[in-house]
Amino acid sequence: MVMDSVVFFENFKRDDILSNLLSAFQKEMQSVDQTIRNKIVSDVATVPDIGNHIFRSGGKRLRPLLTLASARLTDYSGKSHITLAAGVELMHTATLLHDDVVDESDMRRGRQTARMGWGNAASVLVGDYLLGQAFRLMVSTGSLPALKVLSDAAAVIAEGEVLQLTIMNNLDTTEDAYMRVVDSKTAALFSAATQVGALIGDQDHSVTAALASYGRNLGIAFQLVDDVLDYGQTSDIGKNTGDDFREGKITLPIILAYRRGNVSEREFWRRTIEARDQNDEDFDKACGLLTKYKTLEDTRDRAAHYGSIAKDALVTFRDTITRQQMLDVINFCISRAY
Repeated sequence: MVMDSVVFFENFKRDDILSNLLSAFQKEMQSVDQTIRNKIVSDVATVPDIGNHIFRSGGKRLRPLLTLASARLTDYSGKSHITLAAGVELMHTATLLHDDVVDESDMRRGRQTARMGWGNAASVLVGDYLLGQAFRLMVSTGSLPALKVLSDAAAVIAEGEVLQLTIMNNLDTTEDAYMRVVDSKTAALFSAATQVGALIGDQDHSVTAALASYGRNLGIAFQLVDDVLDYGQTSDIGKNTGDDFREGKITLPIILAYRRGNVSEREFWRRTIEARDQNDEDFDKACGLLTKYKTLEDTRDRAAHYGSIAKDALVTFRDTITRQQMLDVINFCISRAY
């Protein structure tokens, strides 16, 4: 059964800072959209139903945009970057379906998660299906280097998911341990997305390494800003404010607040995060403690640091419109936290 036509790109929420990038890659993103649509088909009705549901919920499509931008930055003139960009987005979507099951999330991007409508088992299995379709796309390009980078990223992301399970609701988690999770779960796919845009054009190691650094550090900054946004910032982040707190999720602002708090404040965190014993006033109190110890501010500063590393990774490239647009993406990611 072929699912009804779903217009992904046209429903894409346009942040002002990204509008130039979207306009520059509109035709290519429409091709990415069509490629994705062609891969979310199955005679098993649940597959297109869940695919339809999650792609209609929007999202920034930032990762495939980065693949397209990296290809243009390195003067690639073929069509395989579109296939790879679609594969990257399918990989990302598969991880979202899996994440929502692991995190027991009820909402994503302002809508019920797939697991709430179809159950955990169907969500996991459709995620696996999308991952398989992503790898079919990668293989079809004939680029073994690109396939290796994306398959390595898939393994690292899965390892990061397991690592996150080991620190779940654990306030003794160190900042270093948390950053390993961020590096694996978020930064790995950002880095792969930018690398393959260069690899498909047979660029040398120095070019792909620079783009890998750009993507990795951008991904870390992106995740740290998301950590900040969960605690009261107003932004389109694809989730409800306070989700991380209600799920007892360990994020950098919480780690810092717990370390800096007094005995009674630490007891508060143990009750609300580790035991997940929460009442209606607890989220406001949590936000107050994060403000008291400036942990949101410090997390923003760390995000800005990684953003600066990402900017430095692009200094060796010619000063083109595409390079400036990729620098603007960094500014977009950081500015969400302010």
